[in-house]
Amino acid sequence: MHGYKATAAGAALLPLILIIFVLSRWAGGLVQRYGAKLPLVIGPAIAGIGFALFMLPGTSGNYWNTFFPAVVVLGIGMAISVAPLTTTVMISVPENRVGVASGINNAVSRTGGLLAIAVLGIIMLSAYNHALDKRLSATDLPALARQAVDESRSKLAGATFTTQIEPRTRAKLTKMIDDSFVSAFRSVMLIGAVLAFASSISALLLISNKSRIATS
Repeated sequence: MHGYKATAAGAALLPLILIIFVLSRWAGGLVQRYGAKLPLVIGPAIAGIGFALFMLPGTSGNYWNTFFPAVVVLGIGMAISVAPLTTTVMISVPENRVGVASGINNAVSRTGGLLAIAVLGIIMLSAYNHALDKRLSATDLPALARQAVDESRSKLAGATFTTQIEPRTRAKLTKMIDDSFVSAFRSVMLIGAVLAFASSISALLLISNKSRIATS
């Protein structure tokens, strides 16, 4: 795999946070200029493209031409989506209900995040095991190697093997595990892309074309 340490892996997604931070004020103003519908159609669609771009990298390559473009596109899509969504929620209720609307919006956001981690984590592990089993069935490996793979399934791409397994077999196992992890990762990113495009289509169909909000 790419061999990122924990700090490097976190830093790899830093552009996404910075883009949302920098563009959030501008994106919030889109509702006043264009209404809620346009940014909530375009934003998720761009985010969907970002998720799709995450499906392109393989087990090697430079960060700048593999993950960085996907992170930037996803960041732009999220920036266009998040601030207008929050603004739309806040302006769609009477003033005496703003606190309730804010609480519900935050609760739904947190719940959605928790569900996504739980559900997509299960899907990731299932897809990884399926891809790994498919590769193992097509390879003649010693019993010791197969046992080592089975014992390290929960570690995903972080699996390591003892020196009792010969170097050539270890290299073969490592490649199978890396390829299986990439396959599972792509499955999860595909789901993210589909959900983002579904969100865009939902906004297109369900949000009415209201007049722009007058600035105070």
